[in-house]
Amino acid sequence: MWKTPVRAVLGLGSNIGDKRGFLAAAIRQIADSEGIVLVARSADYRTAPWGLTDQDWFVNACVLVETTLDASDLLARALEIERALGRVRDIRWGPRKIDIDVLVYGGEEIAREGLCVPHPRIAERAFVLVPLAEIWPDAPIGGGLTASTALAGCSDADTIERLDEHAS
Repeated sequence: MWKTPVRAVLGLGSNIGDKRGFLAAAIRQIADSEGIVLVARSADYRTAPWGLTDQDWFVNACVLVETTLDASDLLARALEIERALGRVRDIRWGPRKIDIDVLVYGGEEIAREGLCVPHPRIAERAFVLVPLAEIWPDAPIGGGLTASTALAGCSDADTIERLDEHAS
């Protein structure tokens, strides 16, 4: 059965090793995934760690996709890519080679074990809002907000540093 594609956003981050290389590899795997079409990719951004702050800086980016996968399957594919790239989940908000989150899935609000969309605390995370607003300013992030309206109220947006061309 054919399914109408849904516009979704994945957020990516890395702060171990070849950070930009891990993002580029993850984005290639996302683009090569069945049921996912890459629509847009943000620039890479250097960002301070969030949550657990005693660790190296991050590189963050977002990708806008159209997908025929449901939200759970999109998350499962993101987790497969993380594992393939060597992600180890041992410390919450700790260092990681790659992190891929489902940030937005259409205009849906999903709250179930293991999957909350729009991603919780998205409106207060400049490291997500800056790249998200670059590729989809009107992305619905819950609470009647869009990426660009939330970014306008984000006090630490000026700490996010856009990096030169992304790694291939």
